[in-house]
Amino acid sequence: MNTPSATHTPRSGRPALARPDGTPLRVLVVDDDPDLSEVLCGALRYEGWEVRTAGDGATAVTRARELMPDAVVLDVMLPDTDGFAVLRSLRTARPEICVLFLTARDAVEDRIAGITAGGDDYVTKPFSLEEVVARLRGLLRRAGMARQLVDGPRLTVGDLTMDEEAREVTRAGELIELSPTEFELLRFLMRNPRRVLSKSQILDRVWSYDFGGQAHVVELYISYLRKKVDAGRDPMIHTVRGVGYVLKPVTR
Repeated sequence: MNTPSATHTPRSGRPALARPDGTPLRVLVVDDDPDLSEVLCGALRYEGWEVRTAGDGATAVTRARELMPDAVVLDVMLPDTDGFAVLRSLRTARPEICVLFLTARDAVEDRIAGITAGGDDYVTKPFSLEEVVARLRGLLRRAGMARQLVDGPRLTVGDLTMDEEAREVTRAGELIELSPTEFELLRFLMRNPRRVLSKSQILDRVWSYDFGGQAHVVELYISYLRKKVDAGRDPMIHTVRGVGYVLKPVTR
């Protein structure tokens, strides 16, 4: 099976990060909003990281024991407790863990409380996905829990290859010219081979979390990609009716 590894440059264009031993970084997302958690998880998995979620404080502590995360994205307001209490429990088991607080409150007192409680950083809602990723990357690097991978930024699925640094795509050695949006869409598909991606997931990842467009935009760009990637060849981009799209290597 052709699968992307953590050695590929993330969408931000910055070099990929991994644990010192080269394995994927582990992040726990704690928020009681399942939609927000899904969007955050998608952004972090896009970095090549291993991600788990929890919707309340008790579950967060249990998942942290199982995952042993390097970082936690932690909502301050949870249904059974607050993020500060969760942080105390997490730090007891793993003192070096990096914690990024999420808060809907922007008062100076709340920010001070988060930092005083031992949080490493915070972002206020609504936030940019890129900001969350960038802050986590910074925290992990400063804490010495992540290293930059130096392998070439290349994705391969079947006979389709993407050089992320040079922004070049080839299929069976033939260069394929793509627009910037087509490139990002194909990159998302190639980072998730054999996985069915819904239109909403694609909108969130390629056009950003707060994109106000309609699903027909995804259909339009999928058709563009098919004309360039699959034209005259065995198709790799498939529609799963009523669900979304999937990129699969051709099997013979």
